[in-house]
Amino acid sequence: MSRPETQHAVILDAGVGNLGNLSRALARLGAEPVITSDPAIVAAARCLVLPGVGAFSPPRERMRGALEEALREALEGGAWLLGVCVGFQLLFEASEEFGETDGLGLLPGRVTRLPHGVPLPHIGWNRLHGFAASSSSPSSQASSSLLEGVPERSYVYFVHSFAPDGVPANRVLARATHGRAFPAVVGRGRVLGTQFHPEKSGEIGLRILGNFLRMTGLEMARREMAHG
Repeated sequence: MSRPETQHAVILDAGVGNLGNLSRALARLGAEPVITSDPAIVAAARCLVLPGVGAFSPPRERMRGALEEALREALEGGAWLLGVCVGFQLLFEASEEFGETDGLGLLPGRVTRLPHGVPLPHIGWNRLHGFAASSSSPSSQASSSLLEGVPERSYVYFVHSFAPDGVPANRVLARATHGRAFPAVVGRGRVLGTQFHPEKSGEIGLRILGNFLRMTGLEMARREMAHG
């Protein structure tokens, strides 16, 4: 199969995801989203988005085999990847949800339940805080570009009961707090993710998605981005 055109943002269909809203948000930013579980398209992609809703295990099982191999091939070839919500959690080494399940291991850390004593699932708007300081590392600078123009304490929209834990501080780009402070945005090189739903987070979410598209080198339609 031929390589997708550079304007395509490939949304991986792992069987559970907010595919329609995410696709519409990317299209609004000038990308041409393609929703697929075709390993050939995934392997050839430059810009990949891995969404997810619900529990960790079903999309993890769907990713095993040819789709996971295609994802790794794309990354080895220079692709960028953004995980969203459960798709973000899949990027880590493991999750304790309904028993230990291995993750993709693309980001360091594991996914654990938010503390008892706070409402779960954590649904609604919450603030980002603890933004990472700029680093001299080109890799860290690239990752930090995901939050370019996003003010600290911006509100974004969450739906989850589990969140990453044990993530090295130099990989955490921003945190949020619900029962405990948890990594809400993490990045390592060309692999990034958000625990919240940017496609449901208004202009702040669109800015984050727009930043990601620019990082991948996609050509986008010009639009004025709100500064929050």
